[in-house]
Amino acid sequence: MNIRKTIIAAFALAVTASASAQYNMPTQTFVFDKPYSVEKIQAPKGKKVKNVILMIGDGMSLMHVYTAWTANRGHLWLENAQYTGLSKTWCTDRLVCDSGSGGTALATGHKTKYHAVGVDPDGKPLTTLCDLAKAKGKSAGIAVTCRLWDATPCDFSCHNIDRDKEQELVGDYPESGLDYAFGGGAKFFEHRDDGRNIFKELEAKGYHVSRSWDDLAQWQSGKVFAVPYDVDTPLPDERGDLLARASLKGIELMNQNKNGFFMMVEGSQLDDYGHFNQLDLLMKETLDFDQTVGRMMQWAAQDGETLVVVTADHETGGLTLVNGNKEEGRVTCCFSTKDHSGAMVPVYAFGPGSEQFSGIMENTDIFYKIKSLMRL
Repeated sequence: MNIRKTIIAAFALAVTASASAQYNMPTQTFVFDKPYSVEKIQAPKGKKVKNVILMIGDGMSLMHVYTAWTANRGHLWLENAQYTGLSKTWCTDRLVCDSGSGGTALATGHKTKYHAVGVDPDGKPLTTLCDLAKAKGKSAGIAVTCRLWDATPCDFSCHNIDRDKEQELVGDYPESGLDYAFGGGAKFFEHRDDGRNIFKELEAKGYHVSRSWDDLAQWQSGKVFAVPYDVDTPLPDERGDLLARASLKGIELMNQNKNGFFMMVEGSQLDDYGHFNQLDLLMKETLDFDQTVGRMMQWAAQDGETLVVVTADHETGGLTLVNGNKEEGRVTCCFSTKDHSGAMVPVYAFGPGSEQFSGIMENTDIFYKIKSLMRL
């Protein structure tokens, strides 16, 4: 009996040690004190895809989504998606990609090198969904919470083998053909080593340049570049629903085109707080992105001919949910890295054509599905 008790005690100790292993990295706890209600959205019944809104949660994995779901008491607007899938995000020279290569795959349908933006592995410019929409007579736009020289907005508008060539990337915008752009990064539009003033070049191309939200809000038609901030947009508690408002403003302007539009909306700063391993700001960014998803889905449901696709370019931070309580909105998490990880990322689709986005797919497949549905 003594030997048996010793074995049982040793086993119990091993189990306890194993259970504690999940906490062998520092944990952080976050409680969401401003939960929001979520409604069931009735999906449109038509099949025509006139417009597409592609939404990218930069660095967002299923763990981010499930953690945010817990923090918001078991509710997310994302759950209105009619179909879901998973996307593989490897790039040509690394298993774990970045926003340059990952976003380029979504924007162009081509895998490319780590850090490349809108180009193939040899540096040749690629045709983007924005380019194809414009060639079809549609409008094209982007709305982000980061600086406009960051990788994801540039993936859809600019071309460079190195995402760190920030001033060169901004210099591509006057030739991008975009009808609407919103984000930060005014710093490299006018304070440049080459002496160019990109704002003046945009105005010469017929754009209205908005340097504040109030100015943008009153603008009623035409091509607009809105860059109210020198670098990134403010923190989520300070900016409120800015991403949703900026996205809806772009839709308001581009929807005046009877041929329709393509728009890319990015919750950009999820990636930053994944890199910084800051759970509180990461959750606030993720929940802000989800509320923007809800506004886009509501608009799409009313329009009836708009497809909303939500995905990510990669995962950031190796986020792990180790404890929580959805009745309290409390989550306890740890991070395994301050860089990107190789996790597959989710794909959510709402509206006509959404059935095309189920199952496991390459990130490049998302480009080709959108291209086919929009008949680009």
